[in-house]
Amino acid sequence: MFAKFNLQNGVLTLSIASMTGFARSNGSLQTAEENINWMWEIKTVNGKSFDMKTKLPTGYEDLAMVIKNTAASYINRGSISAMLEINSETNAKKVKIDTDLLQKLTEEALTLSEKYSGKIAQPRASELMSLRGVIELEDTQLSESEKETLRDKILADFADLCSRLRQDRESEGKKIKVALEAILDKITTIVANIEQAADSLPEKIKEKLQEMLKQYTADVQINEDRMAQEIVFLVTRADIREEIDRLKAHIKTATQLLNSDEAVGRRLDFLCQELNREANTTCSKSADIAITDWGMELKSLIEQFREQVQNIE
Repeated sequence: MFAKFNLQNGVLTLSIASMTGFARSNGSLQTAEENINWMWEIKTVNGKSFDMKTKLPTGYEDLAMVIKNTAASYINRGSISAMLEINSETNAKKVKIDTDLLQKLTEEALTLSEKYSGKIAQPRASELMSLRGVIELEDTQLSESEKETLRDKILADFADLCSRLRQDRESEGKKIKVALEAILDKITTIVANIEQAADSLPEKIKEKLQEMLKQYTADVQINEDRMAQEIVFLVTRADIREEIDRLKAHIKTATQLLNSDEAVGRRLDFLCQELNREANTTCSKSADIAITDWGMELKSLIEQFREQVQNIE
């Protein structure tokens, strides 16, 4: 049983999927002597890797590895819990009589009756047969072919359940993708504002420096070459063009990942770290209050982006 992912040009592809999901299903098998019912339940939450725990009835522990392999074909990442419950209703039961125990009980009862003649009545067969352990009802046993059929149906139901879970996770993933794209658009706008402000930064620094010099050295003649050197020094120290270029490159990569056919949660998480690093550097090098304000807003948006990324596979 293979995962029911998107198929493009014969290649199995994935969609952005949430790491949280839940699904439940019921199945049944009727034999000549038993009605067997089962219930599958699976849920997933955020996790750094594929981590699965199973809870299976006694006698079905050997299914654990098959179940994990099946789940892994539908789920790449997340903390997964799968539970199987099985109940059976027997149409016919076999009666087993412990004749040795019945014989001993009968002998003891007769001995007591003779010993206490007139005080203890002789035992009745129905009374002896009703004593614990004398009669047992045995459940009918499934044949080997019935056991194999039951196993195949249980595993097929689990594969279908994983497919439904995958669809649920992808449905939620579409909503997360929309939210991420909206945040990314805002980040793109902020970076464009920072870039525009950075382009006019040299002129602003020059005007600010001239104003300060006029204020504190009104009667002192300032060498124009020296003034130019100071402006170049301040502009160089406040230059954020590299940070802007890297921010734009990271935004482009994030857009490509959101439209990728792979599980991209980890890569986007790493990209958030890189975006945040460039935003921090931009703020620390800022020589303009507008750039600082946009830088702080940029950091806030990156954090919102990261929070959403934590939820995808």
